[in-house]
Amino acid sequence: MAQRDPELRASAVDRRRRRATVLQAKAASHPLRLRILRLCGQQALTNKQLADRLGSQPGTTLYHVRLLVEAGLLEPAPIRTGTSGALEKPYRSSGQSWWLSAYGDTDEGEAYDDRDDERSLAPIEAFQAELREAGPGSVRTSARFMLHLSEEEVRELDRRVLAVLDEWIQTDHQRLDRPALGGIVVLHQLADPAPPPPGPPPSHPPS
Repeated sequence: MAQRDPELRASAVDRRRRRATVLQAKAASHPLRLRILRLCGQQALTNKQLADRLGSQPGTTLYHVRLLVEAGLLEPAPIRTGTSGALEKPYRSSGQSWWLSAYGDTDEGEAYDDRDDERSLAPIEAFQAELREAGPGSVRTSARFMLHLSEEEVRELDRRVLAVLDEWIQTDHQRLDRPALGGIVVLHQLADPAPPPPGPPPSHPPS
């Protein structure tokens, strides 16, 4: 298998945090497409390899692959010779998806919130599938917590967490000989812990 040049690939990635385009947001709104991005971020894979790994139909997988390529999140890798001797057309992650966001601040200081129900749940569904596949022994660390925060404080926490992760992601190409770890950071508003108190009994007019 042809190996990518980690230094070249790292330098080709635009590391400005920026707002996703409509097409990029659509491409990242499906858990299967997010799993394709994760797999192709580890190594270049063909459509058939992706379909086999994900347990999906090749035609369905190809639809998702083409949408990711159109959005610039996936790109064709050099054609290679497979184990059977036939030529293969693999795909690899462009490395851009981490720097795109549908919520938060851009490097230009633009604050925005483009979340919707479907898009906000796709990363969680993809993570759940990846964790089930890897098994409970794959977990290295976890933290479960509750905080009381305003929307402004949520944005500040988000900025701080991303700043730490950015530092590690910018140098990850230097650690490709080490195990690959996946993770997700989710902050959600908790549901009301108790049902609302019953209202007053209905009044009946005197008979």
